Amino acid sequence: MASSDSSYHECWDMPRYPAPATLKMSDVVIEDLEPLVNSGRFAAKAVVGDPVKVRAAVFSHGHEAVYAQLRYRQAGTPGKSWACQEMTPVGNDLFEGSFVPLSVGEWEFEVIGTSGSSMQSPCTAMARVFAQRPKAAFSSWYELFPRSASPDPTRAGTLDDVAGRLDYISEMGFDVLYLPPIHPIGTTARKGPRNSTVANPGDVGSPWAIGSPEGGHDTVAACLGGLEAFDRLLDAARDHAIELAMDLAFQCSPDHPWVSEHPEWFRHRPDGTIACAENPPKRYEDIFPFDFSSPNWEELWNALLEVTLVWIRRGVRIFRVDNPHTKPFAFWEWMISQVRSNHPEVIFLSEAFTRPHVMHRLAKLGFDQSYTYFTWRNSKAELTGYFEELAHGPGANYLRPNVWPNTPDILAASLREGGRPAFIARLVLAAGLSANYGIYGPLYELGEHEPLAEGSEEYLRSEKYEVRFHDLDDPSSLAGTIARVNATRRAHPALQRDHHLHFHNVDNEQLICWSKTDPELTDVVIGLVNLDWRWPQSGFVTLDLKELGIADTEEFFVHDVLDGATYAWRGARNFVMLDPKQRPAHLLTVERVA
Repeated sequence: MASSDSSYHECWDMPRYPAPATLKMSDVVIEDLEPLVNSGRFAAKAVVGDPVKVRAAVFSHGHEAVYAQLRYRQAGTPGKSWACQEMTPVGNDLFEGSFVPLSVGEWEFEVIGTSGSSMQSPCTAMARVFAQRPKAAFSSWYELFPRSASPDPTRAGTLDDVAGRLDYISEMGFDVLYLPPIHPIGTTARKGPRNSTVANPGDVGSPWAIGSPEGGHDTVAACLGGLEAFDRLLDAARDHAIELAMDLAFQCSPDHPWVSEHPEWFRHRPDGTIACAENPPKRYEDIFPFDFSSPNWEELWNALLEVTLVWIRRGVRIFRVDNPHTKPFAFWEWMISQVRSNHPEVIFLSEAFTRPHVMHRLAKLGFDQSYTYFTWRNSKAELTGYFEELAHGPGANYLRPNVWPNTPDILAASLREGGRPAFIARLVLAAGLSANYGIYGPLYELGEHEPLAEGSEEYLRSEKYEVRFHDLDDPSSLAGTIARVNATRRAHPALQRDHHLHFHNVDNEQLICWSKTDPELTDVVIGLVNLDWRWPQSGFVTLDLKELGIADTEEFFVHDVLDGATYAWRGARNFVMLDPKQRPAHLLTVERVA
């Protein structure tokens, strides 16, 4: 029997306090099983086709030889036989093995330890992983507001206009198109431009104020083309190898049909009126939050599950979930498990910019990807420490970062102040450091950086509250640079996972250098960024050549995918200079000399 302690497993085949003469103890102990999340309470994350590395300390008293075996199978198949392999001793009582999940879903594995004196009484430690399709581990997201997608500045956009932009989005190399809510928008307490509490006739309101007499969460606004236009967009996106990501924003405008049909689903003030949403100091007069613990919570939970299933039945397989940290953990664990029971391939992205423990709990509960603090990490120390934590810390077993340099809610200080060099630098950081990343466009490629007020993270003319027109043919657009970055991500397996991220020393605090490799070290990509968007910075990079699979005196070439330049490097120490006005960053592919 395995101990309940997450780091200690010891086998006993007698009661806890037997007489010493009758005590019979196994010789083998198993500790420090990896991957293991909360003592096995949650499944670690894996990817179909990628090896799951299993590691454990397996030992015994005395000098008896100890052996370890790894067994694994897909969960939910108790009659299915286990696949088995011997684990490899790697020193200091540690054993390693691996297995490859071949299908989406939960897999269970166990380590069995035996010794020469206890071959008939092995000690066992068990855990599980959830294997998701590769898109969960590697994706490039593009966000836009459909109502601002019109090629005609005299009218608002529709979903058919979004379909007309698919060539543009595909040419930039994005494979996920995320749309903010596309449902009918309420008119009661509708917000005006710049988040004004007074809306004038013709003001379009916030898409997150969901619901009107026209319909609720299972409807597409008529002004966007309705459900028929959505189906056309979904089909057109598939033809471009792009998946559509829907927004799950579980809240209502005061005009949502549920407000009158199910007032018991909402939290009421003492005077009987429904309370609007608040996130001090912000107040959302146009939104009513649900009461997830109301007496009718089961009815509410099932209605929200049905909303999700409605879109799954229409063909959606990716959801970006708005503010999941404001809803109960139990709800998400239940809902995600219900979806996965029939649709394990569905991917959920958690949009929770909140406290670390809350973010990590949501990831453990089943969210496949998670927004991060990247937009607020700017110095070399901040970036290095944070991405070391994401790639190699305890959360790496269950939290997959999805990195965004901007969102409709976040115009970061670096972009407000740094201009074009900062936009290029943050793009290379996001796309080069994280296998999952996204941008909010066309504002990103067009370099929009005017804040609502000095120091504000709100855009001056936020698309959350008004329709915009964008000139995609602007000659200053970064679309070409983005296309080169995304093409490199698709061509290089090194950039498609996060586990082999390594930072290298540079003798200048304004220059940051990192590398990513594939497990076999046959593919190597090096990133270099000038974190000072005002002045040229130079220094010597000291590469950890062992991490790159390069010999100490070996000559190799590095090719910059951003501008086509090629440099001959030899050994660990090489000189670099980055001028933000000409070249804010390098994204270097490595070519070895035969």
